[in-house]
Amino acid sequence: MSITIKSLSYIHPDNEALFLDLNLNLNSGEKAALVGINGVGKSTLLQMIAGNIRPTSGEISFNEKPWYVPQHLGEYDKLTIANALRVDKKLVALRAILDGSAETQYFTDLDDDWEIEKKVETALQKWGLENFSLDEKMGNLSGGQKTKVFLAALDLHDPELILLDEPSNHLDARSRKKLYNFILQRKATMLVVSHDKLLLNLMNKTLELSKKGIAVFGGNFEFYQQQKEEKVNALQAQLSEQAKTLKQTEKKAREVAYKRQLQESRGKSAGQGNSMPRIIAGGLKSKSERSTAKIIDAHHDKISGLAETMRETKSQILQYQVLKINIAASDLHPGKVLAEAENINFAYRSKPLWNNLSFQIRSGDRVHIEGENGAGKTTLLKIITQQLQALEGHFSSADFSYLYLDQDYTLIDPELTIYDQVQYFNTGGLQEHEIKALLIYSQFDAASFDRKCDGLSGGEKMKLSLCCLSVSNRAPDILILDEPTNNLDVQSLEILSSAIKEFEGTLLVISHDGYFINEIGINKRITLS
Repeated sequence: MSITIKSLSYIHPDNEALFLDLNLNLNSGEKAALVGINGVGKSTLLQMIAGNIRPTSGEISFNEKPWYVPQHLGEYDKLTIANALRVDKKLVALRAILDGSAETQYFTDLDDDWEIEKKVETALQKWGLENFSLDEKMGNLSGGQKTKVFLAALDLHDPELILLDEPSNHLDARSRKKLYNFILQRKATMLVVSHDKLLLNLMNKTLELSKKGIAVFGGNFEFYQQQKEEKVNALQAQLSEQAKTLKQTEKKAREVAYKRQLQESRGKSAGQGNSMPRIIAGGLKSKSERSTAKIIDAHHDKISGLAETMRETKSQILQYQVLKINIAASDLHPGKVLAEAENINFAYRSKPLWNNLSFQIRSGDRVHIEGENGAGKTTLLKIITQQLQALEGHFSSADFSYLYLDQDYTLIDPELTIYDQVQYFNTGGLQEHEIKALLIYSQFDAASFDRKCDGLSGGEKMKLSLCCLSVSNRAPDILILDEPTNNLDVQSLEILSSAIKEFEGTLLVISHDGYFINEIGINKRITLS
C-alpha cells in the first residue's frame, strides 16, 4: 500500500502558507519517520492524508483509506471505546442476531465477523485495557489509555496503511516496548511523527519537512543525524572559505583605495608644479577617479555579496547545530541529604499507591522516578516538594529550592512578552543587549521580542525556559523535570538533552523516553510499583 502526494499545498484562512507544492512517494511496506521543527506542519500533513483536513491544492492518492492514531485525544472524549475501535455496529449486529433478529442490515453490518467479541477482548487485553467496558466513554480514560485504544484498533483491523502522530507520548515504558514490537512485526506501510528516538530508529526512511519541502533520507534517524552532521561540517568548511575570500577582498579594496589616494596626491603635486597643462591634468584626473571608483564599487559589491552568503551559511549551521544553553547549578555541597523517605505510602480512594516506599536523595544525585501509568510518580514529586504529605511512614527533607519543568513549561507566563519573560528571571543583572543577544542565539529573532508567550510552541517554550534558567543567579538546588519531552520536536529535544546533560546540580526526572534518560546521565532510580 503506497502513498503518493503531488503538488500539495495548504494555506491557512489568514492567507499564511503552511507549506507549498509538496511531493512525496512512499512505497508499499516502507516505514517512514516525518521530522521537522515545531509548527512546520507535520501533524497537519498526517491529518490531510487521513482525510480530516482538506488541502488548498494538490492531490493525495492511495488504494486503501489509512488508519490514523492521533496526537491530541480530547476531541474523542464523547465516543465510547467501541466507537473508537470502530466495532460498535458489528457488536450491535451480533447481539441482535443472537437475540433472534433476521434483519438483513444486521448481517450486512456483521460481515460474517462472528468472532468479533473475542477479537476485541484479545486486542484490549494486549494493551492492558481488559477491565474497561466497551461502553466506557473515552473521556474517562487517561491519555495513555486513550492511545492504547487506538493502538488496539490497529490490532483488530490490521490495516495496510498506518499514520501515527506521537504515539508514544503518553505511554509508560512497558507500553512503549509493545508499540516498538508492533512496528517491527507489522508489514504495513507506516508514516510516523514522533520525537521518540528509539521509535524513530525503527523506521527505514526519514523525511524532513521544512519550508523548502520534503527532503528524503534513505535510512533511520541515526543515519539522518549522521547526514546532518556531515552537512554541518561541509557548511563550516564553506564558511571558513567564505571568510578567507572576504578577508582577501577587503584587503584588495583597501589597497585600491590607498592607490587612489596616492594618485590624487600625485595629481595635486603635478598640477601645482605646472608640469602639465591644467585642462589635460584635470581630464586625466577625472578619468582616473571614474576608473578607480568603478573598481572600488565592484569590490564593495563583492564584499556585500560575500557577507550575505556568510549570513545564509551561518543561518543554515544554526538550523542544524544543537544549541548550547547552560543552566547554572546551586552551590550545595555534594552529598548533602535533601530528602529521605522510610516506608511511606499514599492513597487515592483508599487504594494504596506503593508498598512501603523508601529512598534517599542527596545533593548531586540524578534520579529517574520510574513506573507505569498511574503508579503515582507526580504524586511522589508533590510529597518531595511538600505540596502533599505521606499518609504512612516517615518523610523528612532539608530546606531546598527547586524549579519545576513540566511538559507544558508552565513557568512561562502567557501574558508576558518573550523579552519580559527572560527579564523576569534576570536576577544576574544582565544588560538589555545581553538578554537580546541570548534570545537571538536561542533562535528568537528581534521581531519576536514583543510577542506574547501564549502563542509559543512546545519547543519555543522549552528554549525560553532554558534562557530563563541561564540568566538567573539563584540557581535551583533541585531541577525537576516531569515528562518534559512530550511536546518537543526532535531538534528541541536535542537542545534540552544537551542542556540537562551539562547541568551539574541535583536532578529529578519523570520520563518514559528511554533515549532521553540514557542521554542525561541518570545515576539513581526510584521505581514505583
